[in-house]
Amino acid sequence: MSNSSNSLVHDPKGGLPRLLEIMRRLRDPQTGCPWDIEQDFSSIASYTIEEAYEVADAIENENWGELESELGDLLLQTVYHTQMGQEAGLFSFDSVANKVSEKMLSRHPHVFGDEDRNKSAAQQTADWERLKAIERSTTSSGVLDGVAASLPALIRAVKLQNRAARVGFDWPSTDQVIDKIAEEAEELNQARQTMNQTEIFEEFGDLMFVIANLARHLDIDPEAALRAANSKFTHRFTKVEDKLSDKGKSADQSDLAEMDALWDEVKAEERF
Repeated sequence: MSNSSNSLVHDPKGGLPRLLEIMRRLRDPQTGCPWDIEQDFSSIASYTIEEAYEVADAIENENWGELESELGDLLLQTVYHTQMGQEAGLFSFDSVANKVSEKMLSRHPHVFGDEDRNKSAAQQTADWERLKAIERSTTSSGVLDGVAASLPALIRAVKLQNRAARVGFDWPSTDQVIDKIAEEAEELNQARQTMNQTEIFEEFGDLMFVIANLARHLDIDPEAALRAANSKFTHRFTKVEDKLSDKGKSADQSDLAEMDALWDEVKAEERF
């Protein structure tokens, strides 16, 4: 290995070139890391998704020191994929960076072109979606084409519904969506009593899909809302465990009635 390569990988201020060289060295067939050499796009994809969620978690917790680290881990995923792409003659880090740069230029004509910059955020969002639709029209034909199947289900549901809504396939009012939720809930209740598990599974999915549509109509990110609900539940249940601990008990030594009463105490304390 050249002296320049060794100097770069050990340079604490080497920045992006340093990271790219480290990844190249890790993937070197003769001298690299056996585990890294064995990986491919499919095996790394799950790590990429995981790192994106860890970035979101650091932001939600406003842990800015952790965010710096998590952003680095997410950047590493891009470097990993682009190194494999370069080895396969598909693309490189530079070509990926150039492609997204061109995309940003084309989608922001009010900044980089001659369009008027004096637009509302809503108008800019509408323009963004219009430009994305034009881009998709050159590579796909169906309204729903290009919505990644690997997205988290709630996020994908909203994206599918947004696409359908653009061509008029949507309930005009929120009230109609709420009525549909009641209808789907009743169908699930009937399935629970008379149908098999496969049919119950399908009815539950239908209910979740309409709930995601309600989030759209209320301008709520359902994934973020559910994360917030998870966080609230975790906080409150931990407080219940603390109260049980003060009594010299653990959760498995309690019962539903006691824990429910303590839960109500925790909620009451939050209001003051």
